[in-house]
Amino acid sequence: MNQETPSLTGGTATVYDLAVTSTRDLNAALHATETPATVTVTNPQGKHAVACGLDRALDVTVEGHVGYYAAGMNKHATVTIDGNAGVGVAENMMSGTVRVTGDASQSAGATAHGGLLVIEGNAAARCGISMKGVDIVVGGDIGHMSAFMGQAGRLVVLGDTGEALGDSLYEVRIYVRGTVASLGADCIEKQMRPEHLAELADLLAQAGFDADPAEFTRYGSARNLYHFHVDNASSY
Repeated sequence: MNQETPSLTGGTATVYDLAVTSTRDLNAALHATETPATVTVTNPQGKHAVACGLDRALDVTVEGHVGYYAAGMNKHATVTIDGNAGVGVAENMMSGTVRVTGDASQSAGATAHGGLLVIEGNAAARCGISMKGVDIVVGGDIGHMSAFMGQAGRLVVLGDTGEALGDSLYEVRIYVRGTVASLGADCIEKQMRPEHLAELADLLAQAGFDADPAEFTRYGSARNLYHFHVDNASSY
């Protein structure tokens, strides 16, 4: 039987070893009011739902790769995943910051309402699907159907994008430095005005990327699909 009691390391951080602590017990401990503000999680070994549902200003570092839905429903906490993340990292997050130092699988930041998601590597398909106010900054490339039905927030991509970027977009603003394979329905290239350059510079600084905003192209909604109209039926 694995030991399920986390060990203190002396210093200000508490270490939870997922080789001996269950994910359920880890998340319960992170939800407890007596948990120290700085936490390190070791040996995640691709486990799912690590550091989910956090609801206060914790600083959590996960040393290794995680599986599905890591840091989902995050609120207020800062979660750093020092490795790769599986499907749905930071899904439905409300606030705080989630950073992935490696790559992320599909649906990163899906349905997220707020906060900042930073992926230093690449993100797979449907990055930011149905995003509702989150800011997502990706250092590499993203896959197809990203920001599909994106309702609010900003998506910044320093690399290239897959097909159907921003399909059925609402009010999300998309900034891409690389090549866009194709745009989705109702997504168009838009003018990069001074306020957009300033907004992008701020997002890049928050995410820790040194890039020139002038190298990016802005994309957004053509607003033809907000309300059904028979003349636009072929676009749905």
